[in-house]
Amino acid sequence: MIIYITIAICSVLGILVGLNLPTISYSYSGYLAIAIVAALDSVFGGITSILKKNFDIKIFVSGFFGNAILAMLLTYLGEKLNVDIYLAAVIVFVGRMFTNLSIIRRMYIEKWAKKYEKKNGTKKATSEK
Repeated sequence: MIIYITIAICSVLGILVGLNLPTISYSYSGYLAIAIVAALDSVFGGITSILKKNFDIKIFVSGFFGNAILAMLLTYLGEKLNVDIYLAAVIVFVGRMFTNLSIIRRMYIEKWAKKYEKKNGTKKATSEK
């Protein structure tokens, strides 16, 4: 329950801060975009590890900042070499986000299905994969 309250408070705080901050200049927008993608990857990974009951705050924080910094450094290096190296980071982070999102989705569907089965007293047929 406390996690939902924290998510709600942080969401409102993020909206209020976002509405009152100045616009990021175009020269830094690429760095910010890749940092956000890397941070979102860490957030989805954290949610997945919470659901799997193996969450470690040290791993989450180090991954959150480490991924964001590495992605920004790749963007900077690519800018200096005039090569879009940041695309490699985008592909990896977005791929991992979709993987973690599918794990989260499957866990919740299984949880809801078990609740439904318990409520209605039905058992689903098992099928081989």
